[in-house]
Amino acid sequence: MSAPNSQERRACWSARDEYWKCLDYNQNDVTTCEKYKKEFEMNCPAQWVKYFNKRRDFLKYKEKIEKEGYEPAEGAPNL
Repeated sequence: MSAPNSQERRACWSARDEYWKCLDYNQNDVTTCEKYKKEFEMNCPAQWVKYFNKRRDFLKYKEKIEKEGYEPAEGAPNL
């Protein structure tokens, strides 16, 4: 597989951004954003889709921790 050229990368990032915007707007309802998801998966290499999905999960988790703070589970060891 060859690396995407700059035009293909821009199309991928644009599709990713539209998909993420839809998810944010629709409280992560994937069925509502199916059109954007297909566009995202069609415009990006599979490895990129996997990476971007994990990245979004991490960013949302980080955002939640920053807003709400971190509370260790009961019985969890103190580090």
